[in-house]
Parts: sequence; structure tokens; C-alpha cells
Amino acid sequence: MQSAVSVKDLKIAYGDHTVIEKMSIDIAPREFLVLLGPSGCGKSTLLNAIAGLQDITSGEVWISGKNVSWEEPKDRGIGMVFQSYALYPRMSVRKNLSFGLRVARLPKAEIEARVARTAALLQLDKLLDRRPAELSGGQRQRVAIGRALVREVDVFLFDEPLSNLDAKLRNELRVEIKKLHQRLGNTMIYVTHDQVEALTLADRIAIMRDGVIQQLASPAEIYRRPANLFVAGFIGAPAMNFVEGRIERGNSAPVFRSKELTVDLSGYSVRADAAEGPATLGFRPEHLVLDGAASGLPTIPGRVVVVEPMGSDAVIWFDWAEQSLSLRLMGEVTLEPGDALAPGLDIAKASLFGADGSRL
Repeated sequence: MQSAVSVKDLKIAYGDHTVIEKMSIDIAPREFLVLLGPSGCGKSTLLNAIAGLQDITSGEVWISGKNVSWEEPKDRGIGMVFQSYALYPRMSVRKNLSFGLRVARLPKAEIEARVARTAALLQLDKLLDRRPAELSGGQRQRVAIGRALVREVDVFLFDEPLSNLDAKLRNELRVEIKKLHQRLGNTMIYVTHDQVEALTLADRIAIMRDGVIQQLASPAEIYRRPANLFVAGFIGAPAMNFVEGRIERGNSAPVFRSKELTVDLSGYSVRADAAEGPATLGFRPEHLVLDGAASGLPTIPGRVVVVEPMGSDAVIWFDWAEQSLSLRLMGEVTLEPGDALAPGLDIAKASLFGADGSRL
């Protein structure tokens, strides 16, 4: 199947500074791909290169089977939504939506039909005669999205479109964007630094660091089986717990030893080439079971330091072997600071990383 968007051996550099080096990625038709990573990782640079807003040093960008590496943005068959609304303040919503179509000299009837369809889709039909100053932040961002949708192209690009909104509006519009993708079925590439947006919106997530994709997979795969320590620590709130230790083999199955914790790794899928030496055991707060002794799991005894009630669940921070760890519990929690606890570790759900940070 032909990719909707394909980036081949892409390099972007400013003088001696390379932002992206030899990157290749294929995005399937109808796919929702999220580019996720910390500030400065190159995600917006990659999006702008696909859009034609960023010159590339070498490599190619293909959209819908056509090499558009040196095409103007208007000729690439894309619609783009920016972080800022970038609306024309003196124009009504109707004129903001239709501006690009009027510049392209589409027939008046076609313009009116597209604007009507888009306004109905985004629940803007009662706001068409208002100006941007008369709209809420969420309504303005819907107009910005609508201005891209009226182009009726196959590929839409979103550059952190929700970052200027408050938490409630972000949640509402995130759901609307998900619904929009389900209705339209267009290919969407979405840049964000918000892992909640990535996990809830994406078919696949590309986690980036220093211009390199660290892992490209489904949200579930990235959360459950992070490819390396960076991905493991970047995804999850609270972040994954990490315990430093060593892998020892001897004459028996491999064992992970650290401080006061020993974990038998027999029966678990540890890479065959995992040699003895330094390693890091990673486990998420929900991978700990409160009553470790009763569950028969390796226990991590400690003392409660902080209890963070979250409504439907709670995060318990506790000290163990001079290290702070977190435990997530569902429902009402009666633990208080100072209480002793000995949660058990569900090792089947944990992750093991080698000295180089890669998953073992």
C-alpha cells in the first residue's frame, strides 16, 4: 500500500548544526501519527519540512505518491493548523474559512458549500457572522482547524494546536479532533509535547530526541514495552520507577540484583545476548501490588512519605533503600505518611534495560 506521507533520508542542518540526520518514516493513508518529544527534539522542524515551510538539506518528502521536496506549501496537497490561531481579526468566521478558497479562485457555489460543510462539522454554523474577538479560545481554534479542513485535502498537519488553551478546553478539543479523524478518515500528523494528547489521539507515536526517532509504535506498545530508558522515562505520569542494579547469571537463570531487591528472571523474555553487568529495572506505579507478601511477588518494603489523592485513584510516594518510588492504587486509600508498606512487584509487566539504555 502506498504511503500517504513518506520521508526518505531527510537531513536538516543549519551550518554545522544538524537538527535531523538521515530520518526515514512512512505514514499510512488514514493514519493518525503523533510526533512527541521534549522541546528542541526536532518534531516541529520535521512537520514544517513536510509542509514545505522548512528548507531541507538533503533527502526527500513524498505526499500521495508525489515527490514534493521542493514544491511550494500550497502545491503539496496539505492543510495545516498552527499553535497560534492566526485568524484575520477584521474578517468574520465565514470569511476566515473561505479566504484561501477565494484566493484560489474557486467557484462561489463551491466555496459556500465547503464552508457550510465545515461549519456544520465543527459546530460553527451559528458563529459564521462573528469576528474572532467575539469567540472563545476553543471556538477560535475550531475556526483555525476549519480553515484547513475547507481545503478538502488528504493530509492534515497540526503543530501543537491545543497548547494555548486551558486544561478544560484542551480536553474538549482533544475529543473533537479524535471524532474529526474518525469521521473524515484523512491522514493526520500531529506535533505535541503533551503525552496525554499523544496517547489518546494517536494510531502510532514517534517519540523523538535530538532529531532521532527513539521508538515508533502504537501507544499501548510504547507504554508497555518502551524501547529504551529515555522512552520509558518520558512516557507516564508519574514517571516509571527505575532501580539500578546488575544482571548476574552464574550457573542458573539470570537474576537481577539491586540493594535489597533480588528478582529471578527465569521464565521472562530477557534478550539472549543480555550479558552480566549493570542494568536498570523499570516498573510503573501500577505495576506494584499493595500486599506483596500475600501475592507471592518480590517485595519492596518502605515507608509512606506522600499520599496524592487523584479522585478515582491515588499515588503513594514511599522511601525504599534511600530511593523514592511511586505506587498507584485504585479507589479510596487509607495510607498516611509514616505508614509502613511492602508492595509486591509484578515482574511480568516490568522492563529491563542494559547499560546502554536499550531494552533487554
